[in-house]
Amino acid sequence: MTGTTEVAILAGGCFWGMQDLIRKRPGVISTRVGYTGGDVPNATYRNHGSHAESIEIVFDPEKISYRDLLEFFFQVHDPTTKNRQGNDMGLSYRSAIFPTNDEQKKVAEDTIADVDASGLWPAKVVTEIEPAGPFWEAEPEHQDYLEHYPNGYTCHFVRPNWKLPHRDEKISH
Repeated sequence: MTGTTEVAILAGGCFWGMQDLIRKRPGVISTRVGYTGGDVPNATYRNHGSHAESIEIVFDPEKISYRDLLEFFFQVHDPTTKNRQGNDMGLSYRSAIFPTNDEQKKVAEDTIADVDASGLWPAKVVTEIEPAGPFWEAEPEHQDYLEHYPNGYTCHFVRPNWKLPHRDEKISH
């Protein structure tokens, strides 16, 4: 490890599937699921108000960039469905990025523009960008859920052959 870490906070529907896929990325040091972006202090699974189910990712930026994390995030969930992923519907399941600094916000905006320009999804991205606020860690039974219950519910998956181009790298034929 390099001694330098960063934190990313993302919401892309049910946090179980997001955590299961993101934790396996090289350069990801740790993950925890919880609630953020809402109005209830000390949020819990039963009382999280307008918070989104989210994942907090501690990563080594020398091994995986914030941009790379966001590209994977957009690959494993549908960023074009408002307040919904799979069978999960409601504000808790919205697509959102919670930047922890101005640079992360710029990278998030640029990545969303690339996703929109790519045509990889059938509609425009509805992913919100909201400043990071308090992150309320979810109860222990929600942490690493799919490791404990490998056949548990998830609506997240790695889409094969999904590679996000940068707008300025489009190849013309």
